[in-house]
Amino acid sequence: METARQIVESYRGRKLRIMEVCGTHTHEIFRLGIRKLLPPQIELISGPGCPVCVTPAGYIDEAVMLALEHGAAICTFGDLIRVPGSETSLAGARPKGAVVKPVYSPLDAVEFARQNPDKQVVFLAVGFETTVPAACLAVKHAAKLGLANFSILGSNKTMPNAYKALEGSADAFLYPGHVNAITGTAVCEELAAHGVSGVVAGFTADEIVTALAVIVTLSQTGKPFFRNCYPRVVKPEGSPAALKLMETVMKPCDAEWRGLGVIPGSGLALREEYAAFDARLKFALPPIRGKSHPACRCGEVLQGKCKSTDCKLFGTACTPLHPVGACMVSNEGACSAYYQYGDNFNG
Repeated sequence: METARQIVESYRGRKLRIMEVCGTHTHEIFRLGIRKLLPPQIELISGPGCPVCVTPAGYIDEAVMLALEHGAAICTFGDLIRVPGSETSLAGARPKGAVVKPVYSPLDAVEFARQNPDKQVVFLAVGFETTVPAACLAVKHAAKLGLANFSILGSNKTMPNAYKALEGSADAFLYPGHVNAITGTAVCEELAAHGVSGVVAGFTADEIVTALAVIVTLSQTGKPFFRNCYPRVVKPEGSPAALKLMETVMKPCDAEWRGLGVIPGSGLALREEYAAFDARLKFALPPIRGKSHPACRCGEVLQGKCKSTDCKLFGTACTPLHPVGACMVSNEGACSAYYQYGDNFNG
């Protein structure tokens, strides 16, 4: 009986384009050298599964405005600090007086606000379904404490409508296991019923290669398919408690994705009962239309329309030390993976 690796290595069928939606998958596939196993007929393309990467420049502009014009202390995960906005990043705003504090969780930001009642503290809520419950817990905790100096600048996004927006960009999706651990498998099953194929994968070498082997095998049937190849973590129902928490604190809204534009119903905003913790409302922020570097091709990379190495800035003007685009900044970004593990890339 063939092993998963043998199935993948021996494939000689039609061209098969597989999109690793998740940035962690992209980095692990590079790091583990899995691309070296693939025959020319299998092409892996990166998708919009890095939350920092799909955060638009206008969001960074909002955060910089909050810090410099409103004097708010910005609490954020580390990756976001160096993402370029239209004119500067949060890192670039620091010498101008911006207070930017890296945190490990949204609750750290709540605690910072509690300890500094004289400061307005804004947490940058960026992430997919995996991290949204933690942001919701932070808002509920701040409400319980009665903190008038804490708010969030929301840019949380959900994956289902993004998959629909990417329909036709690949033959099959490699779905992110940690997202599906929260959401369950119903959305993926529905997509398969409408012709969009995909497999939920874990993050070890065996789990990723097994998922690729399943895609290779089922693609040859010519019928749309879905399989959960991460059953030890992903259950059909997902995490009911996390889903209930998200539903209680947040509601769907339209959201802008870098490269993909505005996707209806793909974002999350605070419900009316938690509006006091919405930084946009609290500080009456004006609508901001951000601008990315005109030569940066991050948007196309996130859509799977080009590889990172196709961008003329890659590895020259744009490096991890001097990033021009978000995909080079984030630890989950495709450009970061190509730059860090370029020797493992086989074409």
